[in-house]
Amino acid sequence: MILPPVPDRALTELGRTEGGPETLGLLVRDQHTRRLLLLRAVLDAAEAAGPHVLPAAALDRLHEDWALLEEAERLERAGRRTRRATGARPEAGPVPGAGPREPGAFTGVFGPAGGVVPEDAAGRPLDGERGRAPGRRAPSPTRTPHRTGQDPPDPPPSGVRSLLLHPFTGPWARDALRGLDTVTGPGAERDPREPARALAHFGALAAVAAVRAGVSCAVRLSARDGVLTLPSLGALRTGRPGDTEVGLVHRRGRLTFRQPGEADVVVHVQSGVGAWSEAAAWTPAYALPGLLPGSAPVPLDDLDPYRTARDAPRAHTLSGPVTLDDADRKHWLHAWSGTAAALGLGGERRLTEAAALLRCLVPLSAPPGTVPGRPAGSCSGTRREAFGAVLSSTPATATAFAATLVHEIQHTKLAALSAIVTLHQASSEARHFAPWRPDPRPYDGLLQGAYSHLALADFFQRTALATPNPVRRDTAWARHARYQEQVGAVLPALVGSGDLTPRGRQFVDRMVEVYERLAEQPAPRGQTARATAYVRAARTLWTQRHTPRR
Repeated sequence: MILPPVPDRALTELGRTEGGPETLGLLVRDQHTRRLLLLRAVLDAAEAAGPHVLPAAALDRLHEDWALLEEAERLERAGRRTRRATGARPEAGPVPGAGPREPGAFTGVFGPAGGVVPEDAAGRPLDGERGRAPGRRAPSPTRTPHRTGQDPPDPPPSGVRSLLLHPFTGPWARDALRGLDTVTGPGAERDPREPARALAHFGALAAVAAVRAGVSCAVRLSARDGVLTLPSLGALRTGRPGDTEVGLVHRRGRLTFRQPGEADVVVHVQSGVGAWSEAAAWTPAYALPGLLPGSAPVPLDDLDPYRTARDAPRAHTLSGPVTLDDADRKHWLHAWSGTAAALGLGGERRLTEAAALLRCLVPLSAPPGTVPGRPAGSCSGTRREAFGAVLSSTPATATAFAATLVHEIQHTKLAALSAIVTLHQASSEARHFAPWRPDPRPYDGLLQGAYSHLALADFFQRTALATPNPVRRDTAWARHARYQEQVGAVLPALVGSGDLTPRGRQFVDRMVEVYERLAEQPAPRGQTARATAYVRAARTLWTQRHTPRR
């Protein structure tokens, strides 16, 4: 891989469910590199697909979109250099010298400096090359020197690069690759429109990049199933079923959408997330304030078409996406406003981890089985291909949502680590007991669950020790006791596995250290007794259900 191996110090931190700035930065850089390489793979696949898979017109449009994206990034870089030289602050509006771009202005020929290059957050190429056109052989990657604690922190990615690194670019790229795949089994059915439809979303990304960089342009975009989504800006509902072509003109922060026979829709771009319009057809993107002072807002994304998996079985108890109304957004904002304080109460590192890794939130509907008129349960999840996104139903309280973030951030960290380090060689056979699930779990699922529950046990122990309110303290102790007991029930299976690699054993041993440290300050006896009885009952029921009958 392009980045260096994970150092022992980082593996030790992560095994203890922690993560300092350098360790988290390593995970982020690796995921960003993978995201850009995945995008490069899409461009290569489009070039190689042939007209029987991707019509020539769709490939030409992809070239136009990529050229617009390149210009946006070039002008954005030029603007940053100018601001550094003059000390001026960034302003909205077009970059000086940026002329309008009209449809057809690009012929699909990428210049010698074109193409996607994996870079770190500072914009430095990771493979030593500036770029290449899609379809050309990739240059041989070289290693990036390992960073030390004395290295300056990475600056945030540019606006254009942030679009490419957004969590939902991953699911879109994988969806596009599946559509462009020419190797299918016998009798496999392929929708001939799907490759062009998937790549049309890239046009929306390029248009947003141009808008954010202040590039005046006029482009053609495709609304899918009557909706045109512009990530970080909002969504336009065309009022027509099926796929519809929409013209977009951008001039000085003003967007004009045009369709034959329809009145123009005018949208005004805001700094950060969102854009406003008086037209009912436009729904603006929405974001919650940053977790830390001065940190970037966190998008609450109920618009992106790739925010949940398409046509795939949902995870256990995971509900579907939902579109929010004003009342829903206020509920989210109310819970969110206390989340940072709740995270900090359970350990400052929980807050800093969430601020470093959380890129967006996806609201879900109430979980299956929720009874109308009664307090709703909750469900949440992450997606390996959408690093930085957390999916969650509406949080009941700030403390409940803080616990959700602790749980899901652990999944995010472990999934990212597992992409770099092989922790075990276990099969995918589902045979292990996990007291938090009714079904058997594979070893990897058992490790993921134990890791997140161990962090929750630590979080609620710290919360209990720091909470003066006796009712809230008792609740925190009860949660700690249950999570601690659940982890203790599965640690023997994790530690005793012969499938652990040496680095995996190092990781699991650090988890055991945390479990033993937490046991030094146990919950009150009554809480511990109830947690023990709960896990014992869960094991008995699981055994009855899953032990083969003779």
